[in-house]
Amino acid sequence: MKRVTGIGGIFFNAKDPATLRDWYKTHLGIDVQPWGGAAFSWADADGQPTGGTTVWSIGAGDGDAIAPGKSFTINYRVDDLAALLQALRDEGCDVLEKSDDSAYGKFGWVIDPEGNRVELWEPPAGQ
Repeated sequence: MKRVTGIGGIFFNAKDPATLRDWYKTHLGIDVQPWGGAAFSWADADGQPTGGTTVWSIGAGDGDAIAPGKSFTINYRVDDLAALLQALRDEGCDVLEKSDDSAYGKFGWVIDPEGNRVELWEPPAGQ
């Protein structure tokens, strides 16, 4: 079974999201869109698109998408979330019971040995 196949997204909390987005746009050239982030298209070694994207987004620090007390999360793309979560449980990992199934795909979480909440994401079919 494949485990992580790529990074689905990187999400930041910010005290002033608009200012931070503008800083990244101005100084690092990230094409921040009106929804608050950017989507980086995946390409192969020859620069040809492969069909996937990695989302980069800055949101308000009062949201619940990021673990309490943390300022960012990295979301890892997986092929089969249910199978991976079960494998992690079988290996003795601290898998959170909560999961989410939405129009954006399926989400699950595991806690690493340092106490970081790791987000796992299975995209909707066809993505």
